[in-house]
Amino acid sequence: MKRKWLWVVLLIVYAAAFYASITVREGQAHKKQDLEAFTDVSHLMPVKIKKVVQGKEIDTLKEVLKEAKAKHLPISIAGKQHSMGGHTYYENGIVLDMTEFRQILAFDPKKKTIRVQSGATWDDIQKYVNPYGLAVKVMQSQNIFTIGGSLSANAHGRDIRYGSLIDTVRSFRLLKADGEIVTVKPGDELFTAVIGGYGLFGVILDVELSLTKDELYKMETTSLGYDEYTDYFQKHVKHNKEVRMHLARISTAKTNFLKEMYVTNYSLTSQQGIASYQELKEDQLVMPLKFMLGLSRRFDMGKDLLWNLQKKYFLSQNDQLITRNNVMRSDSAFLEYENESDTDVLQEYFVPVDRFRAYIDDMRSFLQQEDLNLMNITIRYVQKNEKADLSYAKQDMFALVLLVNYGFEKEEKAEAERIIRKMTDITLRYDGSYYLPYMPYQTKAQMKRAYPKTDVFFQKKKQADPDGTFTNYFYERYNTQ
Repeated sequence: MKRKWLWVVLLIVYAAAFYASITVREGQAHKKQDLEAFTDVSHLMPVKIKKVVQGKEIDTLKEVLKEAKAKHLPISIAGKQHSMGGHTYYENGIVLDMTEFRQILAFDPKKKTIRVQSGATWDDIQKYVNPYGLAVKVMQSQNIFTIGGSLSANAHGRDIRYGSLIDTVRSFRLLKADGEIVTVKPGDELFTAVIGGYGLFGVILDVELSLTKDELYKMETTSLGYDEYTDYFQKHVKHNKEVRMHLARISTAKTNFLKEMYVTNYSLTSQQGIASYQELKEDQLVMPLKFMLGLSRRFDMGKDLLWNLQKKYFLSQNDQLITRNNVMRSDSAFLEYENESDTDVLQEYFVPVDRFRAYIDDMRSFLQQEDLNLMNITIRYVQKNEKADLSYAKQDMFALVLLVNYGFEKEEKAEAERIIRKMTDITLRYDGSYYLPYMPYQTKAQMKRAYPKTDVFFQKKKQADPDGTFTNYFYERYNTQ
């Protein structure tokens, strides 16, 4: 009983500190913006840059390009800056901020196509096409990212029928390093380099995307063990024509670490009347979710509590109806985190479907010996897709998205880097790969093993931009030419 009351007191104290710190953190975040240092959402790599230019007009972009070439300044391209490893900036360079370059240029509801400027977000598209009963085919779980940023990372989503974003792109226009604007289509050499090319080949101006029909889905959540997951997926998801979207989570709580899972399927329903469900939802319960995630950052008890609440919530949603567009606009505001002492980062690993069980056993054995503040693992399925030069799904894969918290101190960052490299080694042993938008802790050798066309990619970069006008820290670290 005493222990129970102790936890109650601790929770009250933590809650008070949490809510008091919100305004402080917001103030700290504003102070950071007043400095000459520039960084991304991770705040791990602040550097001094020359200037930020808002890319509102094509003429402005051309002028910036001329200035950069005349003054021998590097250019980096930024959207919402959710890439975490210096993909959107470079020291003493110019940052092109594309977030105001966001017009809807063309839309054909009959052909199910839309053309948008690269600074538009998926939210912009959803709001535009939703009244027409249409939806995007592939995007991230959240709708906060820019189209150009998503293309530059060749994003993937939850739909089990569509693999990577590259499959949904009909064409895009690119402002190259020499000032020429070209239209790039599937089959063109630049197509497979620019998509998943992290802004190294020029400025993506606008994109024509294929859309699909908005649909009404029924939610079904099942709790199971990690050792059952592959068989479950093969029998009940992959070969089930009614299942459209799939999401899984595996526990990071101490009591059932990397053992217990729950899976959520979104299946096509025959029920009519989608119109009554079509209103686009917005983020809900932001502060309570922030609090629970914050508790998970600080205490093992918090991880247990968050896991059990998440599982119970999703199980309680069985048979609920939801549209495709609303499935593809997961809550994101509660993930925003500002703190002077630590930060949240993502890592993502891809492992072949049939090797999942053995992979998890090895990963668990390793992580139980390490001090890594692992808060969440979300799992999605990604179809084999090798169209992009830097393709991560060399076969049918499970994608494991890890949310990790660690401090800004040099020693803490070095320890996180060491652990992430070891996790990458384990993944590679299982013929897996890892996603490139996050902290670039992996070695060149690890990248070349995960991405066999690495040399081809950088050769294309050198040919397209011999002076290296478009650059970033990802390029600096991994360039093989």
